[in-house]
Amino acid sequence: MIFGKLWRALQAQLNKVANMFWTADPIAQLQYEYDQAVEQLKGGRTGLEQYQALVARVTRQVAANETHVKSLEAKVKAYLASGDRETAGKFVLELQKAKAELAENQNQLKLHEEAYNNNLTKIKHATGKLQSIKDKIQKYDADLKMSRAEAEIAELSRDFNFDVTTDFGQIESVIQGKIDTNRAKVKVAADMSGEGLQDIKKEQAMEKVLADQALRDFEVQMGMVTPETTTAPAEEKQLGSTSKTVTN
Repeated sequence: MIFGKLWRALQAQLNKVANMFWTADPIAQLQYEYDQAVEQLKGGRTGLEQYQALVARVTRQVAANETHVKSLEAKVKAYLASGDRETAGKFVLELQKAKAELAENQNQLKLHEEAYNNNLTKIKHATGKLQSIKDKIQKYDADLKMSRAEAEIAELSRDFNFDVTTDFGQIESVIQGKIDTNRAKVKVAADMSGEGLQDIKKEQAMEKVLADQALRDFEVQMGMVTPETTTAPAEEKQLGSTSKTVTN
């Protein structure tokens, strides 16, 4: 009982290994089966050629028997015509044997010819089947290669979608992160370059006002203008602004 279990377990493992080799390269397996069938067909063709040689030999025997029978018939007729019945009787007995041999050989020839034709038909049919199998092997080989190419293309297409789970996706994520970091540095630099700009502008405006005031004071001190003159534009400007407001 134990040995039976061990034997069945061994058979299961051997079958597993056989299936692994069987499915590893199915095209090669098909080609091997085809080559084996071709070799068997070659052997069958050789046997058929030998059988045809037998048919030819029996055919010659039948032809020789027919010639011998005709010759004996002619002799029997000749001796009967000459009145020699005793000699004619001897040839009649020989003629009977020749006819029996002819009938046997004709029967054998018929059987051999039928067997030859049947085997010839089978071999022709097998040859056609092998050609069909050969065409199928070529088609399966092409289809299998095409399906592998399509699967590889599909895999590449999936990878080129840059799925985050793939190496391409992870690489793209790293690159995008570096781009974001670089852009952030540029933005920070731009923001920092604008800090204090308004204060600078205010300071410059204040300096301009102080400069204008100092310039007017200088002009008054130098007698170039009177104080009333220096304040007139400001008052006129204020009146103009007021009148413009009233008008509106």
